Amino acid sequence: MVGAGDQDSPVVELPAGTLRGRTEGAVAVFKGVPYAEPPVGDLRWRPARPHPGWSGTRDATAHGPSAPQMFLEGGDPVLGGHGFPPFDEDCLTLNVWTPSADTAGRPVLVWIHGGGFVSGSGSMPHYSGETFARNGDLVVVTINYRIGPLGYLAFGADADAEPANFWLTDQVAALRWVHENIAGFGGDPGNITVAGQSGGAVSTAALAGHPEARTLFQRAILQSPPFGLHIPTRAESAERTAVYQEILGAKEIDELRAVPWQRLIEAGGELFGRTMRWGYWPTPFLPVIDEATLARHPVETLLEGAGSDIDVLIGWTREEANFGFGLDERYAAATRDQVVERAADTFGDRAAEAYAAYESVRPGARPVDVLMDLISDELFRVPSVELAERRAAQGRPVWVYQFDFPTPAHDGRLGAAHCLELPFTFNNFDQWSHAPFLEGIRPGVRDGLASAMHQAWISFIRTGDPNHPALPAWERYDGQSRTTMRFDSVTKATEDLAGDSRRLHSSARD
Repeated sequence: MVGAGDQDSPVVELPAGTLRGRTEGAVAVFKGVPYAEPPVGDLRWRPARPHPGWSGTRDATAHGPSAPQMFLEGGDPVLGGHGFPPFDEDCLTLNVWTPSADTAGRPVLVWIHGGGFVSGSGSMPHYSGETFARNGDLVVVTINYRIGPLGYLAFGADADAEPANFWLTDQVAALRWVHENIAGFGGDPGNITVAGQSGGAVSTAALAGHPEARTLFQRAILQSPPFGLHIPTRAESAERTAVYQEILGAKEIDELRAVPWQRLIEAGGELFGRTMRWGYWPTPFLPVIDEATLARHPVETLLEGAGSDIDVLIGWTREEANFGFGLDERYAAATRDQVVERAADTFGDRAAEAYAAYESVRPGARPVDVLMDLISDELFRVPSVELAERRAAQGRPVWVYQFDFPTPAHDGRLGAAHCLELPFTFNNFDQWSHAPFLEGIRPGVRDGLASAMHQAWISFIRTGDPNHPALPAWERYDGQSRTTMRFDSVTKATEDLAGDSRRLHSSARD
């Protein structure tokens, strides 16, 4: 129910209590809204529980704390930071942007941040929903959820153990909250799109396969999903949990519940060092296959059952892996033999042949360039295009894109790296002013591309179809044309853009 309030301080009355927000840029914003009980004390490493509500009017003008995570003072040379203080375990809150808290029944976008399962926050200015709400007449929700050891550490190797994916119980609770409450903010609970990037895209797919969540949304946007990741079983995950417990010197979960969260995060950093492998994206914490929340690899949930009926928009950046490897001097010195040995993990005794294939499409490529193209393919591009192939064969709707626009930052070494499409899809470069990877991009080219992408996302959220008048015709992906929208300074639809990669990796399995 819409409360009285005034133009600058809108009020919404919900079953849990009354919220007072604030108008920012002609959009009503409600921040730091609790959607689940704080997962502290004995509730650490327990499934999310409904929030009990509050009395009186709750101030919703400031973001809640971000989930505990590692933090580097001064930021990093790519994003300039991805997750900022304050941090606290009491982090299960969400934020809502709406043109008006009325009864209009607008389409809803729920955004799930990425961050390698260890960083990020729905409270970051990067992910402000203002542009989508204002430009698309949408209601936008961003969420905080448990990450790192507090969200992804799994306990128990047997099927009778508690759910392994505490992060996913958070997201289901948030989506349930949206479904039950979003009408009070002018949204339509029957027209919800869940979108995410990187780890957030994996989350989006996992929700499509969750017994409850899969009935709560109709569309999915998957930006750079790392579907090439191996998702461990409970038994496999238990081995990594044992290493983590060894680092902390804690044998039982009750001992871990007594450890301050700051030390838990430090131990997560130590786990990075123990689990890193040369030529692989480091992922010390991962989703887990369990019986209660995630029965199979997230990519499979979009091919069977209720998840197969969801409209899907999926894509990747051309040089995904440059994000993690392009500026690392240790990899710059890689040799051909090292990369061939790494490629053998995928191509076996055809690794040298695969190296030559990658080298041929990038004249003058150094060994590290071949390595980055290989990682981009096996982690992001190939599994994404294979999902599109399989959905198309089933007659299921799927639109595919590749983000090709390179950044000149760092002498061009990043190319079209992982995360670079984010400020373009949100079209909010003012919120990314501290991000080094945007340096040197000419505003005229930048703004035209951002407008095209941003409006395509809005169109998809509103109708299930990304086409709009300022964009070349974008056909659904099928097994004949394999139409892929190539977003660059000149945007155009291209047939079978990932064909070389798809065929190369397909041959590796023959």
